Amino acid sequence: MSLNLYWLQTGGCGGDTMSLLSAESPNLIEAMALLDLKILWHPSLSNLRIADMEKILDHLVSGDQSLDILCVEGAVIRGPGGTGMYDTFKGKPKKDLIASLAKRSAYVVAVGTCASYGGIGADGVVEATGMQFSKWTKGGFLGENFAARSGAPVINLAGCPAHHEVTIGVLSAIAAGRQLELDQYHRPLSWYGMLVHQGCTRNEYHEYRVEEKDFGEKGCLFFYKGCHGPLVYGPCNKNLWNRRSSKTRAGVPCFGCTRPDFPQTYPFFETQNIEGVPIELPNGVKRAHYMAYKGMAAAAAPERLKARKTNI
Repeated sequence: MSLNLYWLQTGGCGGDTMSLLSAESPNLIEAMALLDLKILWHPSLSNLRIADMEKILDHLVSGDQSLDILCVEGAVIRGPGGTGMYDTFKGKPKKDLIASLAKRSAYVVAVGTCASYGGIGADGVVEATGMQFSKWTKGGFLGENFAARSGAPVINLAGCPAHHEVTIGVLSAIAAGRQLELDQYHRPLSWYGMLVHQGCTRNEYHEYRVEEKDFGEKGCLFFYKGCHGPLVYGPCNKNLWNRRSSKTRAGVPCFGCTRPDFPQTYPFFETQNIEGVPIELPNGVKRAHYMAYKGMAAAAAPERLKARKTNI
């Protein structure tokens, strides 16, 4: 028996859909067929007439048609003044449609950091929020006690954008009836149970504090260039983009896009620090111990790591 999926775009850029289109082996079309998922509507992929789409929505909201998976891409827009009129559908706040569909759906999946935690509009006049979180705080639009018909809370696929392998992997788990283990921010641990740093090809440079103050070299970017790799949980160095790369592998610091407070309020290519030591340290690390350890590690760094210049 096929499962019905409805994809709703709200306050976002559509990047999670663009990511989904990058899926391969299987690609999106193959995956939907293999999982026996029927996409009732997707704003970028469906070719239904508007009238037909509205008819489907009426049947879903009334309960005449079953809804198994509701995917929401983009933040819920509540502005101005809580009215939601900055983001409307047929002249009515789209947030009301989200609420109606969410209570009818067996599973609710927030695709991307905006849908999960509010994202770029969370501090702005649009009054953006995530489906069940507002940044770090549980609650969001649907409330901290919300559960879909299956009993599951909103499943958050954090990322800007969410990786297509994560999205398809979660849909696969739902289609197979497997229960997903979630972390405290409702991210599936199968993909968000490891630090971005753990799969980074620059790990050894980090351990010996061979750090870069500029781009183009091979050393670690944590101390000076704003890399969030040791702080953030995500699949970026496990599920590579285009099966070959990630930000850190391309010499760009991790921006921490899977964190509930993304995007940060200070410059991306700058590490906030106290006496040269980053303000934010990995979980469980004490600052005094970290300073002593990194000082000794830098002194013991092998010459092969120090001689890291690309022109050598």
